[in-house]
Amino acid sequence: MFDKSDSLFPVKKNYIYLSHCAIGPMYAPAAESAKRFIDTHSERGRVLIQHYQQVLAAFREKAAQLLKTAPDNVAYVSNTAEGINLIANGYPFKPGDQVISYVHEYPSNHYPWVLQKKRGVELILLSDTDPFGGLPAHGPRAWSMEELERKTTDRTRIVALSHVQFANGYAANLEELGTYCRDRGIDLIVDAAQSLGVLPLNPEEFGISAVAASTWKWLLGPRGAGLLYTSPQLREKLDHIMVGPGMMKNKFDYLGHAWDPLEDARRFEYSTLPWEHLVAIDKVLEEVFLRYPIEAIRDEVFKLHDHLLALIDTDRFKPLLFPREHRSGILAVQTRGDPVTVVGAMERQGVIVTAPGGYLRLAPHFYLTEEDVAKAAEILNTLR
Repeated sequence: MFDKSDSLFPVKKNYIYLSHCAIGPMYAPAAESAKRFIDTHSERGRVLIQHYQQVLAAFREKAAQLLKTAPDNVAYVSNTAEGINLIANGYPFKPGDQVISYVHEYPSNHYPWVLQKKRGVELILLSDTDPFGGLPAHGPRAWSMEELERKTTDRTRIVALSHVQFANGYAANLEELGTYCRDRGIDLIVDAAQSLGVLPLNPEEFGISAVAASTWKWLLGPRGAGLLYTSPQLREKLDHIMVGPGMMKNKFDYLGHAWDPLEDARRFEYSTLPWEHLVAIDKVLEEVFLRYPIEAIRDEVFKLHDHLLALIDTDRFKPLLFPREHRSGILAVQTRGDPVTVVGAMERQGVIVTAPGGYLRLAPHFYLTEEDVAKAAEILNTLR
């Protein structure tokens, strides 16, 4: 079913790449689209607009298809942090309001909420716990719905959590979490940098107010690019904190200065955007993530995980095993020694992995084969 050829994924010529949770290698046709745009910019200047007039609309349309929403709910942002900052700083907090998050959240979904303390907002952090039993205690594990329920009050305005925890791959049950928040009038803000492109994500079905994600991990797109989904109900609440001609209805009337901002998600695209990023994202969305069902991509990645698990020496490398509804594209492994040392040793033998948070992270994407991960397991098992 999947085209796994080296011509589409040339990183395979150099490495067994198990680091899509860090920086995913760009899909080759996407990189070629970006290069063509840059060449056109160099050779034609502003005339390039004639050739790329619809690129932003095409991006919104395809990103919306991926999220099963309307294009009016999707905006381009530069990264996950920008998207979450636009929400956190524009939210109508009052002194005493509360935000619930997790003690080991990625900084992009932590610091924007810390900043709200200057407005009198209280940041409540869920503790690290083992809701399933048997997880190692030396590094991040998970948060629990039971604690979230205990810490929710009538002052809770936002729950801000990652769909997938970056350090160990724990995936939230977004259907359960979204229903809980929606029933209580709480806005659920989701960092999807570690899930978009490998796990299904339907914000409207799940009752999610906002989703922010970067494109250079599982989406195999360019660095410095991302997307932001917001529900119409959330946008009605948010104040403008970044403004410019791009988010005005009269965006090309530069001397008019009429304050008439757009009401859909384009309000967040306040100024000039990097079209070389947009054409690259458009290409990878069209040819990969709208070609293959995301459920099929997820199942292929899980199959590669299972193959790894059957081959690695579990006396030396102990994997964190979550129930299926909490699995993700990241397979985290506890090592006897320093995992950073393992990262270097693996790279010297042509296997790319990462190790933040105390775990070795094995994160293959769908275009790898069982032979690829078998070779990676063999190298891992023979490390001294």
